[in-house]
Amino acid sequence: MNVVTTVIKSRHSIRKFKTDPIPDPVIADVIECARHAPTAMNVQPWLFGVVKDKAMLKKIADLTDHGKHIADAAVCFAIFGEKKAKYYLEDCCAATENIILALQAYGIGSCWVAGEKKEYAEPVRKLLDVPDGYALVSLVPAGNPVDIEFAQKKDLKKVLFREKFKAE
Repeated sequence: MNVVTTVIKSRHSIRKFKTDPIPDPVIADVIECARHAPTAMNVQPWLFGVVKDKAMLKKIADLTDHGKHIADAAVCFAIFGEKKAKYYLEDCCAATENIILALQAYGIGSCWVAGEKKEYAEPVRKLLDVPDGYALVSLVPAGNPVDIEFAQKKDLKKVLFREKFKAE
């Protein structure tokens, strides 16, 4: 294993955060990693929001269905995609994954909260004053984890095929 695969394999969703703040240089580096994500035709159709204000975090959390833990995060990254870009969803998902992995590399826990297709996507966009041409793709609350629980992953033989799929 190398450092990158170790970071990937050690990452798990965290929903309970300590109250410690995340340093601004770390947040800046995480955003740099997000903007270096691959995009179709290098369009880079994204807009990244960084929310640290506790009142705003609570408002975002209250709008979501499965993101109530956003209120307790040190920071929440909001990833928006330019709707006119054909592959904004794929591009912004790649950026979201870069955010999550960059946070993990710093030992900071996070959890991907869906935005696309959720009823609260438009209210979150309006709350953050993001222009109408953008759609919320994801929210990533982050902070130092209170504890870490490892989710069980499916056995490799149940999710992998080589060359052609064969039903067993």
